[in-house]
Amino acid sequence: MDRAQFFSAQAGRTIEAPRHTKARFGVGEVVRHRLFDFRGVVFDIDPVFANSDEWYEAIPAAVRPSREQPFYHLLAENADSSYVAYVSQQNLVPDAENGPVDHPQVNELFDRFADGRYKLRRGLTH
Repeated sequence: MDRAQFFSAQAGRTIEAPRHTKARFGVGEVVRHRLFDFRGVVFDIDPVFANSDEWYEAIPAAVRPSREQPFYHLLAENADSSYVAYVSQQNLVPDAENGPVDHPQVNELFDRFADGRYKLRRGLTH
């Protein structure tokens, strides 16, 4: 399999990943965690797990996801607070609420919410 490398500031090291991966969700899409009661808007995608080994090992082994799948950075919210979440593709589903996410950083990254998704601010795209 053809592989590429990228540096992950979160992991503090270079990560090797397949050159082509299939992300199920895109930047600006609103998703929900399949096991825990929170939802969020995708603001970045890693092609494979790219966080620290300590973070990964803290996940109970019985529910620890494979590293070899896309991981999503979310501006997340639950009933109590808003925060940044890092979630494996296998644990995300489309959000059925189809409404905006109440997170204080949404307006820093996105222009508006329309048709069930956010539009990334100009100048923040590649």
